[in-house]
Amino acid sequence: MKKNIILAGVGGQGILSIAACIGLAAIEEGLFLKQAEVHGMSQRGGAVQSHLRLSSTEIASDLIPEGKADIIISIEPMESLRYLPMLSPDGLIITSINPFVNINNYPDLELILQEIWKQPKYFTLDADAMAKECGSVKAANMIILGAASPYLGLKPQSIENAIRTLFKNKGEEMIELNLKAKNAGLKYVTENS
Repeated sequence: MKKNIILAGVGGQGILSIAACIGLAAIEEGLFLKQAEVHGMSQRGGAVQSHLRLSSTEIASDLIPEGKADIIISIEPMESLRYLPMLSPDGLIITSINPFVNINNYPDLELILQEIWKQPKYFTLDADAMAKECGSVKAANMIILGAASPYLGLKPQSIENAIRTLFKNKGEEMIELNLKAKNAGLKYVTENS
């Protein structure tokens, strides 16, 4: 098993929570894990990205070579496009369609989506609306994690255990909200595959 994953978004959207869930699940399964992060400034809507490499054998580098990412997981559509050169020819993009407009010249959303839809494999989700239906728009990151979960090479129970571990200090209600959001994202890709 080997997966190279790019996580992308804007500070404050929960990219690092997705990375933590995937990492905890990988460790539970006894996989090797390497991670490299670039943190933006969440107060200013700065870009946040993380390279996650999972493997059943040792991993030499924490950085994913250009053209070798299996998946781009993004909570912000323009950020998903930023990393297209990293994606392998048969790679998958999973992104929210909800823009985080933090610059005056933010491109037209329809043009961004058209570029994503030109890619061979993608899922675009209205993660904000789906998360709101689950109980909180702040769970949009777990919608995206759920959508990505069948493509991570990890057991569903490991991902659920990771969510429970990550949110255990916030109480059972928060755990259940995030599990519900993860399951909604999973249901979306299952029904639209």
